[in-house]
Amino acid sequence: MRLLKKRRDIQSDVASLKKQNKTIGFVPTMGALHMGHLALIKRALNENQTVVVSIFVNPTQFNNQEDLVNYPRTLDSDIELLSDVSKEIIVFAPSPKEIYGDQVTSISYNFGGLENQMEGKFRPGHFDGVGTVLKHFFEIVTPDKAYFGEKDFQQLQIVRRLVDIENMSVQIVGCPIYREENGLALSSRNKRLNQNQLEVSPLIYQILTQVKNDFGTKSVHMLNKWVSEQFENNDELTLEYFEIAKVSDLKSIQRKYKNTKYRAFIAVFAGEIRLIDNIALN
Repeated sequence: MRLLKKRRDIQSDVASLKKQNKTIGFVPTMGALHMGHLALIKRALNENQTVVVSIFVNPTQFNNQEDLVNYPRTLDSDIELLSDVSKEIIVFAPSPKEIYGDQVTSISYNFGGLENQMEGKFRPGHFDGVGTVLKHFFEIVTPDKAYFGEKDFQQLQIVRRLVDIENMSVQIVGCPIYREENGLALSSRNKRLNQNQLEVSPLIYQILTQVKNDFGTKSVHMLNKWVSEQFENNDELTLEYFEIAKVSDLKSIQRKYKNTKYRAFIAVFAGEIRLIDNIALN
């Protein structure tokens, strides 16, 4: 396994691989790797001759500076975990200066309104930061395919739009959410949950599953009301938002229409730790 920290080094490696006509899969991460990341990486290994995994805590996508400071950074254990998966992985772990130079700022993007829904409402500037860092990574790594989990489904849709806006040739591959046996969606933030929070957090997926089961027979209003009620007397979990939205534009709906795909999206605080999840409804 190769660990590279300089832009020029990864670009040199990629150029050499492309001269050998090798395909390149790319899995961008912020580190603190878990089995969800490994599932993306294993799929990338199956579909490409070379896989680049980036480990970079991107400062421009954090609207909460405390969250940026507290985000887990575990490069040594991440590399050890990756080496058990494959010795052929290239790890790219740059500094902010390698990505942004002297100006750690975001490009202002118009993602056609996708950026204004759900996460965009509660995390101003977040998706500009995501789009900016991925633009830089795609230009540096020039992958054939890039892999993203559906846990961040809004991000997945925005990355697809980014590729269109920037006219990039990378294929964006969405992968199913990887869950604990109890249903909790894997996230690097889960490492910050205390024991009580870990025990109650599976309620998030249980609620989403019930919404999916009831989607065909209950109104959107009834489902929204029911979800809110599940958190009213919960001392460990606080609901930030729950929305049922169209997959195409992620706009929240008040009623259902035939021949339209919907997903349910939720954000919950366990103490100071913010957890998100979603589920396809039809």
